[in-house]
Amino acid sequence: MMLEKATVVPGMVGGMLLHCKSLRRFEHSGGWIKALLEETENERMHLMTFMEVAKPRWYEKAIGITVQGIFFNTYFLAYLASPKLAHRFVRYLEEEAIQS
Repeated sequence: MMLEKATVVPGMVGGMLLHCKSLRRFEHSGGWIKALLEETENERMHLMTFMEVAKPRWYEKAIGITVQGIFFNTYFLAYLASPKLAHRFVRYLEEEAIQS
């Protein structure tokens, strides 16, 4: 559940920052904003399915919210510093999700 909560964050952060960049520069993103937000929606549906099956307790949900909050802020700062590094990290995160 923690991994699924974390995998929702990169698409949202990337889409949000690309959206803001597109607005600042008055240029199109080439479809990347939509692609990243669709990936986030896909990961959210995985999480919803898992939540329905696992039926986590309140404290597990609280831990998940904490993990997601910390990861969101960390990934946001990492994406601001180096989008290439942030995307590479997501690749490793997805590989871990496949293995687990």
